[in-house]
Amino acid sequence: MTTMIPATLIPGDGIGPEIVDATLAALDALKAPFDWDRQIAGLEGVKQAGDPLPQATLDSIRRTRLALKGPLETPSGGGYRSSNVRLREEFKLYANLRPALTIIPGGRFDKIDLVVVRENLEGLYIGHEHFVQIDDDPHAVAMATGINTRAGSRRLLEFAFEHAVATGRKKVTIVHKANIMKALTGIFLETGLELYERKYKGQFELDTVIIDACAMKLVLNPWQFDMLVTTNLFGDILSDLVAGLVGGLGMAPGANIGADAAIFEAVHGSAPDIAGKGIANPTALLLAAAMMLDHVKLTEKATHLRQALDATLNIDKVRTGDLGGKASTAAFTKALVSRISNG
Repeated sequence: MTTMIPATLIPGDGIGPEIVDATLAALDALKAPFDWDRQIAGLEGVKQAGDPLPQATLDSIRRTRLALKGPLETPSGGGYRSSNVRLREEFKLYANLRPALTIIPGGRFDKIDLVVVRENLEGLYIGHEHFVQIDDDPHAVAMATGINTRAGSRRLLEFAFEHAVATGRKKVTIVHKANIMKALTGIFLETGLELYERKYKGQFELDTVIIDACAMKLVLNPWQFDMLVTTNLFGDILSDLVAGLVGGLGMAPGANIGADAAIFEAVHGSAPDIAGKGIANPTALLLAAAMMLDHVKLTEKATHLRQALDATLNIDKVRTGDLGGKASTAAFTKALVSRISNG
């Protein structure tokens, strides 16, 4: 008898429910043993519960320790904070894993296979900010405080190094700005170099690069990199840049992983302008579901899903409009499910 795996399902806003339904159809075809607890968040959470991150949703993730979510819209005004940031803080999801793999060949960049590992809970990105009033200008001075800790840096770097070893990555590059931000990013660089020498030397090559040089090198020759590991703000920028190398955010899955929970997601927005039109591309969420299958050690099903997706796009040539095709979300899903079932 198959052991069911409890998991929280958050359809999200905009096109979220459409791409979630497509992903569920694929997972059902794979006979993935997830026992879904459907919850709400984002704009839908505000509408139904007065909170973009309702307590019932938090309680569900706390129980299942595993979630798949569609894109969430942060309501404008009202002082609402990003639900994604709140989820990372609530469950201490310190590692953001963003792979970028070429699925459709022939683009501006080809044969890309990169992973960005981003620290998720520290640095400038977390938004410790305030204004200082001078005379009659309440916003005369803007200040932000960035904090990186030795423990937080080590925890993230150890995750990245372990992931590199487990997945056979040959080179890991620490991305920093320690030439200028000597303390804030220097501690991250210093901790990574020390950890490598003490525990991982010889298991992969370690390199370091300054963030601005890294951005330039990614555009000139992305194939020189294998895995990038970096602090929160730099990771936010680089992970989107790397997604651009493989066709954009519609091809980019993401995972937020902590000691007590893991949340898998499409990292693109909720695209309210095309919601309900049946033309959304579910590829990013499907790839996130494959990462989720890997996470729960269902690697054969993860591989089957990725292979079926590749065949649907490149052999059957069934593609949504954003990928140059004419297929609706439903037609794409039907073709994918057929590939899974007959593969």
